[in-house]
Amino acid sequence: MKEIRIEENGRLGPINAAMIPRYAGGGTYARLPRLDQVEKADIKIVGVPFDTGVSYRPGARFGANHVRESSRLIRPYNPATDTSPFAQSQVADAGDMAVNPFNINEAIETIEHEALELTSDGSTLVTVGGDHTIALPLLRAASQRAGAPVAMLHFDAHLDTWDTYFGAEYTHGTPFRRAVEEGILDTEAICHVGTRGPLYGKKDLEDDKRFGFGIVTSSDVYYQGVREIVDKLRDRIGNRPLYISVDIDVLDPAHAPGTGTPEAGGITSRELLEILRGLRGLNIVGADIVEVAPAYDHAELTGVAASHVTYDLISLISDFRASKGMNS
Repeated sequence: MKEIRIEENGRLGPINAAMIPRYAGGGTYARLPRLDQVEKADIKIVGVPFDTGVSYRPGARFGANHVRESSRLIRPYNPATDTSPFAQSQVADAGDMAVNPFNINEAIETIEHEALELTSDGSTLVTVGGDHTIALPLLRAASQRAGAPVAMLHFDAHLDTWDTYFGAEYTHGTPFRRAVEEGILDTEAICHVGTRGPLYGKKDLEDDKRFGFGIVTSSDVYYQGVREIVDKLRDRIGNRPLYISVDIDVLDPAHAPGTGTPEAGGITSRELLEILRGLRGLNIVGADIVEVAPAYDHAELTGVAASHVTYDLISLISDFRASKGMNS
């Protein structure tokens, strides 16, 4: 079948939904072109089908393609940000990284290497996982490209700064402890958002504070409101290069049941999207959306939420790149 695509500002966009039904055609994110269909991409979407680092329910290895399928209703114009991200920037789907499902250390090395390769031309990476283990090698690559430790906003029900699970240092619950230890995070500009639920002990919070993390709980979002939270986050980040990591379990299970470690009392999809939109103008040097596990995702709620989070992150990155003349 011949692809009929929207083209604007010389950039190849999604398949035209007015000409080809949304349920037909290729299965890329938002039905965007594949990386091999464009000369150069400013923003690349890549999947990492890996969930060997999970400690409870598996299945996030299928998350990237689930988000792609859930993104078929994404449209080219984003009224929330008054931007047309696919016209501002050339956005393309780079497919999936092929990582070893039996060897976590090798998988981490592969992800870091592939992320560096994909961004060697100055493009920005938006990664769909996969479990949260993948954030560590992605942060390594982002820090190397930035030439300095990066700021980070971590949206999650959990801290993910534990030391080990069953003696393993690299799991989906440990990436940000390792990142602090490796010196790839700017510890004056890192914060969790949306945390909640039981912990192993008060020491978890004490360790987290010692690493430099601020914490915005889901209750804080509820009581203080989105605008106040956004102001606090922007003050903390400043003008630093910023990496955003979104574990979809930051959302309440009512909005995102399809995840491996759900916790009651989470934020809504509306709150998450509005917080992200409040970060407009910040220098986002990379982002990931992880822990989407389609086997538990009735009515595709989680996939739809994750696809829109991905879209708003792309919109923010595209807008910043356009404002700085960074696009091809």
